This record gives sequence, structure tokens and C-alpha cells, in this order.
Amino acid sequence: MDRRSSGVNAGEKSALEIMPEFKKFTIDERVRWGDVDAAGIIFYGAYIHFFEFAETELFRAVGLPYGVMFDELDIWLPRVHIECDFHHAARLDDLLEVSVYVASFGNKSMRLNFEVRRKAEPLLIARAHFILAAVRRDTFETVSMPQELRQRLAPYTEQIG
Repeated sequence: MDRRSSGVNAGEKSALEIMPEFKKFTIDERVRWGDVDAAGIIFYGAYIHFFEFAETELFRAVGLPYGVMFDELDIWLPRVHIECDFHHAARLDDLLEVSVYVASFGNKSMRLNFEVRRKAEPLLIARAHFILAAVRRDTFETVSMPQELRQRLAPYTEQIG
């Protein structure tokens, strides 16, 4: 790369080269009869199930299926906020790609972002985010987000900076 055109001195790396890429975890989910209204358009509540499926499989993929995570880390992760924007209608039998990634970690919470598209199409159908809080299983008192959870989810965590 020509140093003059890049604005980067020899031996230096640009911010894009330094920041690691993060991955979005994606599952395929078909819109079924029970997911639609009389017009054959997906019912908004069905998205919540799809987001839950993607979240569950993300945790499983990083070696923390819920049974293991809850027992080993001694926490629950209740949702304390859910927000969703619907951009286009999905219909009966559409095959959707539901992607999830960690947008951020707070001290006692984390934000999961979700994106829904038709399989192999770029058009965004819906976008959502959940805020999950870390609480002790016995008292429901908020606790710090476990370091092991942060580390395991690191490949799927957006690097802002």
C-alpha cells in the first residue's frame, strides 16, 4: 500500500487493522403457520421466539448451554429490556436468517443485538436488542457479569472504539 495515499506511516497499522473483526452468530428459522396472522404475515410476538432461539444457540456454540452456564456460573440472565423495530413483513414459509451478537457489556448487564433477513437477502426485516442482567440465582440480586461469559462471547462481541 502506498504510504502517501493511506495516511499510515511505515510500521504503523490503521485502526481497522488493529481492531479484530467480530462475528455475528446466525441461525435459520422458517416462518410457520403458528407464527402468522390471518393475512399470512408474521405476528410480531413470533420474533421474540426467534431471538430466543438464536440467543440459546449462541451460548451453546461458545460452550455455555444454559444448563451449564447457570449451574457453573450460578447466575440467571433475565431480560430487563426488549426493543424491536419492524422494517418489512415476513410471510408464511419464508426462510429467515436470525443473527445475534453482543453489542456491549456493562458491569452487571449485556446488550444483545439481533437482525432478521430472508435467507441470502440483504434486506433487513427486523432489528432488535435485549438487555440481560446478571443476577444471583438464589436472591436475584444483581452481580457483575462473569468474566468467563465475557471471554467466551468475545468473538461475537462488537468492538467499539
